[in-house]
Amino acid sequence: MSGDPKDGYYCSICGGIPPDQVKIKKITIDGKETGIDRLDWILLDVYNKKFTNDEQITDELVKRVQRFNYIPTKKIDEYRKALLREFKRFKPGDVRSLEFKDDSVS
Repeated sequence: MSGDPKDGYYCSICGGIPPDQVKIKKITIDGKETGIDRLDWILLDVYNKKFTNDEQITDELVKRVQRFNYIPTKKIDEYRKALLREFKRFKPGDVRSLEFKDDSVS
């Protein structure tokens, strides 16, 4: 790995994201394993907002996931169900390291 915190880190072999810097979690959406970038961070952030109903939670999850991931319009309902399912399984203590911080998502 090469680079620094100011300019970012990259793989010195291929120039891509170093494997230890990837923040993608795989979940099942419509029967297929799908990678969602920064999902643990998003789940924790929405959890900390203390929303009271599933509709609010799901709307917020989708809004935040779309900032880092493409959600096909035809699959939005499946994504909504899968994201809410992951949120309900989420345990804040399970998140080891949340190095990513983006105040624009709040």
